Amino acid sequence: MNNHRKTMNKKLVLTLLTTSLAATSGWAQNWTEARFGDIVTVTNKGGQTLGYATTSGVKLIVDKGLAFKDLNKNGKLDAYEDWRLPVAARAKDLASQMSVEQIAGLMLYSKHQPIPSAPAGPFAGTYGGKVFAESGAKPTDLSDQQKEFLTKDNVRHVLITSVQSPAVAAGWNNNAQALVEGLGLGIPANNSSDPRHGTRADAEYNAGAGGTISMWPGSLGLAATFNPELVRKFGQIAATEYRALGIATALSPQVDLSTDPRWYRLSGTFGEDPKLTTDLARAYIDGFQTSMGTKEIKDGWGYNSVNAMVKHWPGGGSGEGGRDAHYGYGKYAVYPGNNFATHFLPFTEGAFKLAGKTGMASAVMPYYTISYGQDKKNGENVGNSYNKYIITDLLRTKYGYNGVVCTDWNITADETAVDVFLTGKSWGVEKLSLAERHYKILMAGADQFGGNNDAAPVLGAYQLGVKEHGEKAMRTRMEQSAVRLLTNIFRVGLFENPYIQPEMAAKVVGQAEFMQAGYQAQLQSVVMLKNKANALPLTKGKTVYIPKRFTPAGRNFLGMNTPEKLDYPVNLAIVKKYFNVTENPDEADYALVFMRSPDSGGGYSSQDAKAGGNGYVPVSLQYGDYTAQGARNPSLAGGDPLEKFTNRSYEGKPVKTVNSSDLTMVTETYAKMKGKPVIVALQMANPTIFSEFDKQANAILVHFSVQDQALMEIMTGANEPSALLPVQMPADMKTVEAQAEDVPRDMKPYVDSEGNTYDFGFGMNWKGVIRDSRTATYKKEAMKSKLAIK
Repeated sequence: MNNHRKTMNKKLVLTLLTTSLAATSGWAQNWTEARFGDIVTVTNKGGQTLGYATTSGVKLIVDKGLAFKDLNKNGKLDAYEDWRLPVAARAKDLASQMSVEQIAGLMLYSKHQPIPSAPAGPFAGTYGGKVFAESGAKPTDLSDQQKEFLTKDNVRHVLITSVQSPAVAAGWNNNAQALVEGLGLGIPANNSSDPRHGTRADAEYNAGAGGTISMWPGSLGLAATFNPELVRKFGQIAATEYRALGIATALSPQVDLSTDPRWYRLSGTFGEDPKLTTDLARAYIDGFQTSMGTKEIKDGWGYNSVNAMVKHWPGGGSGEGGRDAHYGYGKYAVYPGNNFATHFLPFTEGAFKLAGKTGMASAVMPYYTISYGQDKKNGENVGNSYNKYIITDLLRTKYGYNGVVCTDWNITADETAVDVFLTGKSWGVEKLSLAERHYKILMAGADQFGGNNDAAPVLGAYQLGVKEHGEKAMRTRMEQSAVRLLTNIFRVGLFENPYIQPEMAAKVVGQAEFMQAGYQAQLQSVVMLKNKANALPLTKGKTVYIPKRFTPAGRNFLGMNTPEKLDYPVNLAIVKKYFNVTENPDEADYALVFMRSPDSGGGYSSQDAKAGGNGYVPVSLQYGDYTAQGARNPSLAGGDPLEKFTNRSYEGKPVKTVNSSDLTMVTETYAKMKGKPVIVALQMANPTIFSEFDKQANAILVHFSVQDQALMEIMTGANEPSALLPVQMPADMKTVEAQAEDVPRDMKPYVDSEGNTYDFGFGMNWKGVIRDSRTATYKKEAMKSKLAIK
């Protein structure tokens, strides 16, 4: 009864406040209020819907019968609080009111934040000094560290990783927004996410059923559909789910051209082809950024929009030897084919030339790499975010980009080892101080520092600028970045209403319609490379033999130990809905072998370094042991403060793949089946040398992380394969070593036992090799591009 009275009293107070505000304004009231929990929503007739927390201290201001939030609590309607004004005017007004400390906080992008915080490891957090499980806190509560960086350091851009549930994510968002709404100028948090729509392979899809979040093929799988409209639809659905989770920025798409087949981030791209990647980049960003109907505020932006941070300028797919710049051993991108500008195309012709009303991607992330020898103005070999030629002269001046530029994560920290993922990545500026690194990034033209919760070095950079250019010039420079950053927050409506109803989040995220769309995309992303004597489709209800897959003990990319295991590589419960399963090959009609593309590591061996070598080894795309033949010697680039040499060549060095037993699975199964069909399903992260097992396979399917059920549907003919290779499959490692890291489609492709060439754009359906409008468009463009490069 007392709780009921309290609720009624709160409603009475709101009603009296509404009446009082309307009466004193002299205009007819054109707005109404509602409430859920501590959140009040205000609906302006013909205008924007507002949301504010009763705990934040924010009040309403009425002007001409319409309601506005008094975010800075000064009792008057400031330009930035007036949702009727253009975003540019609002952002400029707010930036002018911000202190240097507040702008410094706006320039920060938090470290990775799981919800709730992890008990240990690099993403750990505490609640009242205790780990979450021992604290009594709710999963929606803010951790001690989150409260500190939001209040003390004025952080307003938060990178969200795992969430316990959609409802928890929405509740956490509301708590974070209520906190920052009550601070200073009331700037809301712009929460973000890396891609989060991957599949759980063992999950079952049931038509009409919902899930935690819709599941789609990986980026390379989306590319394999060769279907920009499907990718646009993905962006639209993903954006709807993001906004229901309280996420308003996507740290995607990754549009680097994967011109070196060994690059370990290749699976997160749209492949190696400039035309295909450009078209898919445009579609992806249009889907994410565009709001329609009642969700639109202006110019395509609105409450269903998610800012797309396209990455990685100017392209990160040409690391020497296929190595990656998360590590010191992979810091150099090289251009032996003189093909630097081709890597710009997905940005300049795709991300910056959208078909939709938002026009261009709202943010850009440069890659860690040193684009070796490409600074034609100053001759600097420094990480891209530090390079004024690459950020200001090229990106901003030549290509006219005026959106946010945010560095990749942890680039201002110190390097501690050349082969550790979580080390600092201050490539080329290792001798500068922390403040000097931040200052160099600012003056290069970037706006934001990824993975940095601490405002102190940004303020140190400001002071360095004051000494060199004067306070007025540095204030102008800081405001310039502030306007860019605020623009992205204003356009998606966060200043008006950053709050989410948890019940709504649970209904929206993973709804049946979205789950179905993702599953259909998975079916369309599977490539059939081989179908000897029409081995596929298989007859449902027959008996299959599935060999167990061995995974050796090792370490993941964070350096954490992973145990060895021997287990079935698929969910047998799902397989048994399509086939009988036996452990005896003699009883089987078919064998199904599930393997992964070869993994030989990232191109560096600490054992080799300890034994007196330079540490550099090849990245192999074959399962069998490989010794580098024909590798470049000396290397094009080299040098690191932790190394006493510059030649990073690995010529003559051996390397083993950690999953060589995958090949053994195929060869042993082929022998056991005694001529009966062997069907191979390869989960591909990188191009693979098929000559090692092609002759032992009657049919080969390639997929890019789909549910087991999708593979069963294709194997049994319920769905016809339709996807195409978004990258070439090399004939052998000799052609891999001979190709130029920066040139697309320059390898000799593999020709299988049936005479089919595994080139870009190749794929089969039940009738044979696919030749349709997609192959006519993209293979023709690929040929034109190839001739132009030559």
